[in-house]
Amino acid sequence: MLWAKSFHLIFVICWFAGLFYLPRLYVNHAQAEDAVTASRLLQMERKLLRFMTVLGVLALGFGVLTWSFYDFYAGRGWYWMHAKLTLVAALVVYHGWCWKLYRDFARGERRHGHVWYRWFNEFPVLILFAVVILAIVKPF
Repeated sequence: MLWAKSFHLIFVICWFAGLFYLPRLYVNHAQAEDAVTASRLLQMERKLLRFMTVLGVLALGFGVLTWSFYDFYAGRGWYWMHAKLTLVAALVVYHGWCWKLYRDFARGERRHGHVWYRWFNEFPVLILFAVVILAIVKPF
């Protein structure tokens, strides 16, 4: 179980690195004024998005494996896990939204300005705070 938990944590950290960095690329892409820069950013976004998707799938897979070992009826129960899984579902939706934004950029559409992407970038930070507190403190 400790191996599964370790790999889960490693892949979660790597996935979050991508979730933090990709919207920063979107900020730069929204500000790009020339085609060469926009093309280079699009290539970076595509590569990062593919890589972080693999990391996210591995994080989720090892999370499910870790979860299968957990005794929900021992200790503090499992209500905190419901909240955590809800936040994980929100991250999966956020990740999907990142794909949609990438496809918009790939079609040459800029639906939002750089300020919107700066705010968009803050969402995974809030989720990270909540998930860590739920996993460590188990407040319910």
